[in-house]
Amino acid sequence: MFDMIVGIDLGTTNSLVAVWREDAAQLVPNALGHFLTPSVVGLDDDGQVLVGQVARERLQTHPQLTAALFKRYMGSAHDVRLGARRFRPEELSALVLKSLKADVERAFGEPVTEAVISVPAYFSDAQRKATRIAGELAGLKVEKLINEPTAAALAYGVHQKNETTFLVFDLGGGTFDVSILELFEGVMEVRASAGDNFLGGEDFDDALVAHFVAAQSSAGHLLDLHQHGFNQRLRREAQRVRHALGQQEREIFRVLQGERELCLEIDQNSLHEVVSPLLSRLRAPIDRALRDARIRVSDLDEVILVGGSTRMPLVRKLVASLFGRFPSLNLNPDEVVAQGAAIQAALKARAAALEEVVLTDVCPYSLGVETSVQFGQQTEAGHYFPIIERNTVVPVSKVRELQTLHDNQQQVLLKIYQGESRLVKDNIYLGELSIAVPPRKAGEVTLDVRFTYDNSGLLDVQVSIPMTGETRNLIIENNAGVLSPAEIAQRLSELESLKVHPRDQQVNSLLLARIERLYQEHLGELRQCFGQMAQDFHQVLNSQDERQIRELRKSIERHLSELDVGI
Repeated sequence: MFDMIVGIDLGTTNSLVAVWREDAAQLVPNALGHFLTPSVVGLDDDGQVLVGQVARERLQTHPQLTAALFKRYMGSAHDVRLGARRFRPEELSALVLKSLKADVERAFGEPVTEAVISVPAYFSDAQRKATRIAGELAGLKVEKLINEPTAAALAYGVHQKNETTFLVFDLGGGTFDVSILELFEGVMEVRASAGDNFLGGEDFDDALVAHFVAAQSSAGHLLDLHQHGFNQRLRREAQRVRHALGQQEREIFRVLQGERELCLEIDQNSLHEVVSPLLSRLRAPIDRALRDARIRVSDLDEVILVGGSTRMPLVRKLVASLFGRFPSLNLNPDEVVAQGAAIQAALKARAAALEEVVLTDVCPYSLGVETSVQFGQQTEAGHYFPIIERNTVVPVSKVRELQTLHDNQQQVLLKIYQGESRLVKDNIYLGELSIAVPPRKAGEVTLDVRFTYDNSGLLDVQVSIPMTGETRNLIIENNAGVLSPAEIAQRLSELESLKVHPRDQQVNSLLLARIERLYQEHLGELRQCFGQMAQDFHQVLNSQDERQIRELRKSIERHLSELDVGI
């Protein structure tokens, strides 16, 4: 028995966990036998925690007790009410991580205490710290955060022998990243990264929903978007239609409101028109990464697709047109990031088969502080002063000199930002810190501001005052997205008091939740049929006869499959 270090892809829509075994990254199935665990958390009717597929089935039927897409709010003060209490994004993420941790411990019979967790390359300092905290709340020491495209590249390149230059195009459920890498003599070097933290498959679903609502409104059908669970029905149907259009030319968008079925035919051309603004947004990060890496499209040997949203034919056609070639399809886009995270975990554990692999990464965005600029007798605040430029190789530590602005100034307030714009109002605020300075004439007191950015993408700020010889490391303050140590301890205690739904009951709970959703989605004889199924299954569950439960469950699942009701 020994403690395992695992690799985790903590995704917006789905999450996965993998381990390094027998000189290969192996994905670990969850309690339902699936590799993909939906990043959805809920409470059942008894207040027990549900994670994954069971929780996702209840998004429509119990929206007040279920949460999804919370990764998009990591690093912010946003919270979600489930039942009687509120949860922060890192707490919900921690419950997903706990479930993945339990899957590995059940599969291998060994305790899991450490993890490498993947994050979007464009995650800010606050979002990365929130991810680390989520790991801590789940009982994991987060050995390293690895950028998702870098993890995918590691999975792709770990067994490559030839020198290769390739681009990773990573479009997931909630984020888009692009990275350009070079592989040579056992060294994998990230040349540049760029991305958009608010662009993913969920946005394509939102666009489809908006198109459907607008079409119904034009036809005189006023939709009650506040009806219980109706928004979730719309989103679920949009996702189904988007996936169906990956295989066929046209599909019918169908949804029930009350006793009325609303329909809209959507074909490939109308889908392209609906999502065209989103496709256009994919171009800018690609152009920036190529420009920063000083690489032409013709210099790329391969384009690697990562993330479930790259399965859309529209996206693959766009990639083919942008790069003048078909992307590589020899890796599963849903699984490759988790595999890469497991490889990074093995590198941390010094696995013998990986001794010769060296990985370098970059800081994907510029980091700096707010300064004031002198225009004659006028001073204008709000200007951005970069200290670390984007796509600098990490780890990196850089120092820049600043001076006091006013006579007899006794304190300097440093506001820290991430971004590329000339003015700080157009960049992302990360936090602020203050330090006392000796009162002197303006400009006489200098401060050395050092930014250190590590391999996990975490920022440390140090300020030195040469005049006094004082040097201090300062913690970024006033960042609503980062919990304090005391708050972490409190949240950890609260999470430990929650009861988790029994794992051995998940398959039964999933079937009941699915039948309840189907009952809401259908009318007439089908609705009566689903109602009878639920009644029969409840009755046999109450008998606690495992053989009867198993037999009826298989019979119902077979019947649902025959009905072809989009289960």
